[in-house]
Amino acid sequence: MAPSLVHLPNGQTLTVSSVFAGFAFKANDLNVHNSAFPPGWTIIIESQEDVDDEVAVDGQTSHDAPRKTHTRRFRNPTLHGDNLFISSISNPSNTDFKPATSPTRQIAMMLWATLWWYFHQPKPNPYITTKGLNDHIPEDGRPKGDWRINIKREGIFKGRHLLPKLERMGIITSEDSSVGESVDDRNGEGWMKMFTSQRGFWLIDPRIFLFTLSPTMHSPYPGASPYPSRPGSPNREGFALAKPDMPGEMPQGLMTPQAQSPGGPFASGSHLPTYYPPPPTIFTFTNNIRHPIRQKPPAQGETFYTRYIPSLGQFLSFRVASLSHKSPTHRGPVSDSTPNFLPPGSGVTQGSLPSIANMTIIPNDTDLLHKWMNDPRVDALFGMAGPRSVQENMLRDALNTKHSFPVIGCWDGKPFGYFELYWVKEDRLGRYLTSHDYGNWDRGFHALVGEQEFRGPHRVKVWMSALVHYCWLADPRTERVMLEPRNNNTKFIEYLQDVGFYKEREIAFPHKQAALMKIRREGWEAPVL
Repeated sequence: MAPSLVHLPNGQTLTVSSVFAGFAFKANDLNVHNSAFPPGWTIIIESQEDVDDEVAVDGQTSHDAPRKTHTRRFRNPTLHGDNLFISSISNPSNTDFKPATSPTRQIAMMLWATLWWYFHQPKPNPYITTKGLNDHIPEDGRPKGDWRINIKREGIFKGRHLLPKLERMGIITSEDSSVGESVDDRNGEGWMKMFTSQRGFWLIDPRIFLFTLSPTMHSPYPGASPYPSRPGSPNREGFALAKPDMPGEMPQGLMTPQAQSPGGPFASGSHLPTYYPPPPTIFTFTNNIRHPIRQKPPAQGETFYTRYIPSLGQFLSFRVASLSHKSPTHRGPVSDSTPNFLPPGSGVTQGSLPSIANMTIIPNDTDLLHKWMNDPRVDALFGMAGPRSVQENMLRDALNTKHSFPVIGCWDGKPFGYFELYWVKEDRLGRYLTSHDYGNWDRGFHALVGEQEFRGPHRVKVWMSALVHYCWLADPRTERVMLEPRNNNTKFIEYLQDVGFYKEREIAFPHKQAALMKIRREGWEAPVL
């Protein structure tokens, strides 16, 4: 198997190459900035296949008799038969980086990155075949199983408390939720059948796991976190860390769109994970509607979602729209970034090198909306054509709305569309629904693609599924995402259906007849890759 390059959502990359009985993962970013990972680790991954003539199932059986299986080298994913564990870790020198404060979190981060690579592999056949029971039924009529990988209690995972901690983090799970009768927990009896499903993995917020290692005082590596949340602060030794706000000091992995704006989803001056659980539910009233008090959205210009799309070879990102008169500066990862072989201590960072993202002159968001809304194709759907003041007032209103916020979508930092993410309960849509149609945390969005070069069926499916993905990650209490396109916008409705939405019914708004499109968390599998 040829080495492959894995693009993580924070802009860092890993090289994965085949080794005996498994794969070696090597971090490519140590010379550029503080890597979130040790220099490398090795995994053992193998596949089990059924050989019993009575049963031919991907990890499933309708018989009580033990299955006969044989183990082979991993080639392509199977539905339920793959087994994984981390066999070894190569840590950086203590003279360059301080050891991870929490080794468990570092191992969790490596496991998460390994699963990120694994669930980007070709999806296995989902249909389950049981000989003598359903093998006479056409394949597309057979039951479908969830794609999962088993996590073996071997290698690094043999630690007495490690798997329980990983289970508490949500990265692994088990169908056995009992306490168990064994008094001695050292044998790990209740932790032998752990797994991670594709569906469960994509519902885990990566901010729980991605963080950076702190350099030592005399390290040759850059002194500031690649994901700063504020200007440099003094450390305990009395030296100020390098200020990431200075031009040319921002590494390629940075998520901050503007030097003055808050950090993005992985911003952490303390080198710690940036995930915070949602706040407790407290209700209030708006326009006689009882609803939970909503958390404030990200700041203007702040990137809140980014992911590399292998099928397109580009990074997709979403940031909050801005009223700034200056052109936005994209500081996040782009696909055509320079390979990460810059020498340590050179003072040169990825962000200071020429790239498509920082060389292209991009209008500010108001000018973009003015251009897009005056396109006859867009105006036919949005009806917001007119002088620049019309779009500026529209954006100003959107930024001051309590139940929604405006979003700019970008491909490799270049804006392509405008979106509005809203809470259904307080939105106009909520007035046309009954209380059984939505929950307190259900969301929806409006969408338009303004740039002709970024239109096309596959791109639409990618950003649609990415916005749904963000809704699931933003609050685990969100169970449904809804849209209400005009009922004659058949192409857009078909795109929605392609990514898992279904048409529940039609709604008569004063200005349009709309199709109520829904997707449920429990029926969603993964974003389009």
